[in-house]
Amino acid sequence: MSAGNSFGDGFRVTTFGESHGAALGAVVDGCPAGLNLCPNDFIHDMQRRRPGYSPATSSRKESDEVQILSGVFEGLTLGTSIALIIQNIDQKPEDYAHLKEIFREGHGDFTYMAKYGIRDHRGGGRASGRESAARVAAGVIAKKILTELNVSVASEALYCKDALSRAVSENDSIGSTVICTINGLKAGIGQPVFGKLDAALAGAVMSIGGTRAVEFGLGKKTANLRASEHNPIDKGILAGISDGEPILITATFKAPPTINMGGRHDPVLAPRAQVAVEAMVAITLVNHIFASFSDTVQSVKRSYNG
Repeated sequence: MSAGNSFGDGFRVTTFGESHGAALGAVVDGCPAGLNLCPNDFIHDMQRRRPGYSPATSSRKESDEVQILSGVFEGLTLGTSIALIIQNIDQKPEDYAHLKEIFREGHGDFTYMAKYGIRDHRGGGRASGRESAARVAAGVIAKKILTELNVSVASEALYCKDALSRAVSENDSIGSTVICTINGLKAGIGQPVFGKLDAALAGAVMSIGGTRAVEFGLGKKTANLRASEHNPIDKGILAGISDGEPILITATFKAPPTINMGGRHDPVLAPRAQVAVEAMVAITLVNHIFASFSDTVQSVKRSYNG
């Protein structure tokens, strides 16, 4: 079984760090040499994910600046491991001291303790939503690779603002949805049977904290359609392989469970989770595109001969 902190094969991402530790970060292996990459490339997506900028996010204040430690020279990737680090500036571990001996309802406190016999109680440690900062940083690199291939990944967050206002006033939280669209992916990407593209994308998005459902196209609504109605609109991925049409992914997020417990937390997940969804989708796509280089003898020859 592969380590739970790493994702991907040809384009492999390993994340590290806890919510109130010194820093978070990612190591990216498999990025091709010659890709333009600098710290400024990370600003847009990291700002979309960072806390403390709206009533829909935690009050924690983090700049979430990404520092490149290795794998880049004079603005170009070297083809070696790229190490990224994000400092935790606004740490307040004392806010969680009263939870040291408490297993919070709806959190991973008990399950982490059951698995490891030890846990970081400071904001959930590794299970905190802050872990997604490292995913987003790695996702920036994946997106830049996709841009070179004219493939785009975009999303939008859906939630009821009136319901959010009421929930916040009552010290509660609400569920939400992220809709992610892939455009420009050519036909033939994905692996048969156990390596299906939609299965891989679903698993990647489900790995984001708080995700409770992932659907493609019309999702569960297809249960109410006949084949004659569904077949003409069943586009994007067929038999686990892309068909060249846009791919629509809908991710459903539960209401954040941190209520009436002190500390700082988001009252709704989608506004910041959407960029994490994009990151995991992009990382998955790059892995499947790289794998497609060996799908046929012809593609292997083209890759080898340049």
